[in-house]
Amino acid sequence: MIQRLALLLVLSITSLAMGQAATEWNGFAKKEFVVGGKKSFLIVPKEAAPGNPWIWRTEFFGHEPQGDLGLLAKGFHVAYTDMTNQYGCPASVAHMAVFHDHVVKEFHLNNKATLEGFSRGGLFAYNFAAAHPDQVACLYVDAPVSDFKSWPAGFGKGKGSPGDWERCKAVYGFKSDDEAKAYKLNPIDNLAPLAQHKIAILAVCGDADTVVPLAENSAIVKERYDKLGGHMEMIVKPGVEHHPHSLKDPQPIIDFVLMHGVQ
Repeated sequence: MIQRLALLLVLSITSLAMGQAATEWNGFAKKEFVVGGKKSFLIVPKEAAPGNPWIWRTEFFGHEPQGDLGLLAKGFHVAYTDMTNQYGCPASVAHMAVFHDHVVKEFHLNNKATLEGFSRGGLFAYNFAAAHPDQVACLYVDAPVSDFKSWPAGFGKGKGSPGDWERCKAVYGFKSDDEAKAYKLNPIDNLAPLAQHKIAILAVCGDADTVVPLAENSAIVKERYDKLGGHMEMIVKPGVEHHPHSLKDPQPIIDFVLMHGVQ
């Protein structure tokens, strides 16, 4: 018993010395650390799948986690770094590149991640994929914001969010609404890099979403991605608003990621 406690103490000290703290999440080991000044962590499967695949939740970690839990059971790691109120801006994409390189090197993960973008997390997922398509296996996006003019700006039929819009303009460096409207690198306008690298996309959306309207976001992505020759699948939930996210039975999500997210 004394020897076991001594071993645990050594492991704890070693972990802290490496800048990591070990806890757990839903029965899986959770390695906490800081990258670029931002709190980050990695959830570790009981047994890693060949190639060390991983899925990267870009926002709202732990919300409707059934897909993540299913993939952990299949040997995927699950990653997160806190980019709250960054809205997929260029600075956040630069941080994502640093985080990606850190976890790939430190934890020997696959160079290509599955990006998982819930709601505003879609901006991070799409923008990182466009900037670093060689580091992305596939995208699973869920009621995703695909154009900040839709949300948080609310320039279309959606409700918008004035406070978020002011923060969004600030982190992008826009001085006016007109400058933001002229921006050409929203996800809906910047899909060519994804298509060129044959990145498959799964979008799960509600057709009654008044926060992130389907017609202003994923429907446009689907139309444009098809024209570019990209592969995009959609699961549209009849009568469903922005919530609930994901699917009660996440098997279609898990199947998609296992098909396209293992390199």
